[in-house]
Amino acid sequence: MQLRRYVLTRRPAWALLAALLVTGCGAQPVAGTPRAAVFNPTDVAWIQLMIPMDERARLLTGLAPGRGGDPALVRFAERAADRQEAELARLRTLLVLSAAPDTRPHEGHDMPGMVSADTLRRAGALSGEEFDRVFAEALRAHLTQSLLLCAGERASGGAGAARELAGEVEKAGAQELALLDAARPGKS
Repeated sequence: MQLRRYVLTRRPAWALLAALLVTGCGAQPVAGTPRAAVFNPTDVAWIQLMIPMDERARLLTGLAPGRGGDPALVRFAERAADRQEAELARLRTLLVLSAAPDTRPHEGHDMPGMVSADTLRRAGALSGEEFDRVFAEALRAHLTQSLLLCAGERASGGAGAARELAGEVEKAGAQELALLDAARPGKS
């Protein structure tokens, strides 16, 4: 009787184990932390702030070809616009990976480094040296603030991809700021 109970209780256990082994060979759980979990609040805040900042700066750089007076500044703006487009694409990808909602918490805010709607209207009505001055002043403020935000992300961010992008943005922004300062338009 004990042998029969042993066989009857062990047989279902072995059958269950065999079934788990056979079916378990399919989809395996991914080891480690889910992607969204590596994004901390600093990462999300940085991404959600950099997107509208870059979108506004991109609107400004888009005005330069038709309004700029200095051909070198127009070429600079075109290169900056290309960089901003690539940066925006990467920021949007990070936003999706972070699983954070695209709620646009900074929409309509005018804060340090954010090209204001008023600046865009003013720049859109100017041309030549006047445009160059407004453009350079606004872009200089944008780049300066971006450098500060990127340094904060690199220091406190949790996601390696976000910290990496912040480092790249910081390096490119510092180079653009140096070029802008060397050209001196809008510098008081």
